[in-house]
Amino acid sequence: MLGLVGPAGSGKSLVARALAADGARVLDADRMGHEITEGDPEVRATLAAEYGADVYRPDGSLDRRRVAAKVFEDPAALTRLNLLVHPRILKRLREGLADAVRERFAGTVVVDAALLLDWGFERECDAVLAVVAPPALQISRLMAARSWTVEQAQQRLARARHNEAFAALADETLVNDRGEAEAAEAARAALERMRSRREGAGA
Repeated sequence: MLGLVGPAGSGKSLVARALAADGARVLDADRMGHEITEGDPEVRATLAAEYGADVYRPDGSLDRRRVAAKVFEDPAALTRLNLLVHPRILKRLREGLADAVRERFAGTVVVDAALLLDWGFERECDAVLAVVAPPALQISRLMAARSWTVEQAQQRLARARHNEAFAALADETLVNDRGEAEAAEAARAALERMRSRREGAGA
């Protein structure tokens, strides 16, 4: 099992897609979080009580920008949100891993989770791959993907785990500063090196 980590704007999701295209089974913690906040009745009720019923749009989707703006300014609100959602994400991740074992899936299972290191979930992985990018590139990617200003991107990144912290706790680090094809090839090479080391250690 491979843990895939990296800060916002690193292009971690691109690497996850490349590994999936090669046959890996990707467990996407972010997608699970979205499904939980929009589909779990208890979570919906709790968030509606804290942020107002209209935090859910008429189509049932959560106004994530509104929630993000609140938790960015209010650490206590962030703690409440994390305590509500994170245990449910971890439960789903472990269910996904159990499914892979039960189905005798022979490929690589990738746990794509930006907060994997915060959860201590790396202890359950065979190896960890960190995806990082130069800060200027992270900022430009976040501005394009999330319509943030330079200042908003800088503020978010300043409060998050830095590239060096991800790299220090990973078995391999991929600097994703070129194109998609290059990132995919680098991910394959990193996965092969980690697999070879693991097989060598077990010999």
